[in-house]
Amino acid sequence: MRNKLIVIVGPTGVGKTELCIQLAEHFHTPIISADSRQLFAEIPIGTAAPTPEQLKRVKHYFVGTLHLTDYYSASKYEEDVLKLMAQLSEENPTACPTAIMTGGSMMYIDAVCDGIDDIPTVDEQTRATMKQRLADEGLPALVEELKVLDPEHWAIVDKQNPRRVVHALEICHMTGKTYTSFRKKEKKQRPFDIIKIGINRPREELYERINKRVDQMMANGLLEEARSVYPLRQHNALNTVGYKELFAYFDGVWTLDEAVERIKGNTRRYCRKQLTWFKRDPQIHWFYPDSIMHN
Repeated sequence: MRNKLIVIVGPTGVGKTELCIQLAEHFHTPIISADSRQLFAEIPIGTAAPTPEQLKRVKHYFVGTLHLTDYYSASKYEEDVLKLMAQLSEENPTACPTAIMTGGSMMYIDAVCDGIDDIPTVDEQTRATMKQRLADEGLPALVEELKVLDPEHWAIVDKQNPRRVVHALEICHMTGKTYTSFRKKEKKQRPFDIIKIGINRPREELYERINKRVDQMMANGLLEEARSVYPLRQHNALNTVGYKELFAYFDGVWTLDEAVERIKGNTRRYCRKQLTWFKRDPQIHWFYPDSIMHN
């Protein structure tokens, strides 16, 4: 009898957190967060991290375990989750499922379910050099350099994402090979079964939930949270919806009302991006959230 990992995905704001807590309580199993921002302890409001009350109800892993100055990656997440699954299986070999994994970080979910390419770990000197070059030369110059060094990856990379561009260049410079040469995309076997469930809502309902959630975040203190981490704005963890817009407000680019409307609009845009990514996976079985617990 193989162990099982239930993976519950869906767009931001759809209602994954409470649903997964109810399922975890039903199965007496922990929750593995697959949210690359909820990892960081300093930003629980803007990442819609589980509340202290929710964390008391069910054991959660990978929530608030890092600081904004810490380095983390999808490959490290894959490694950490596989170790955790082995540990959980040893502690309770009869559990069904062993754990529930949920979150909206597409690469983190794929890293655990399918495996991630064995790309070399970037050494500290290369990372520091490229970080300084990004600051000195700017992202457009590095995008052009990537076009020369690895045109195949340049054609598909998100050219507005400094982390993706810089990482590809780090590999190019450190190894003398293209980043593409390490991307084999071979699905790895896992010692546990994976059941994928997707939850979604009609678009208008989802957008309304997103808008209300942003308003609630502001009422809960998102502005103060963003102000407290503003001095660390250069860290990649803060290059995300909610903080970028409020940083622009602090800089005098937008009014507060404009920044909040931008957060709502960019969250809706990210929601569409998540759905596009998830719907490419035929292994995901889709449901309306309320129908899962009723069944």
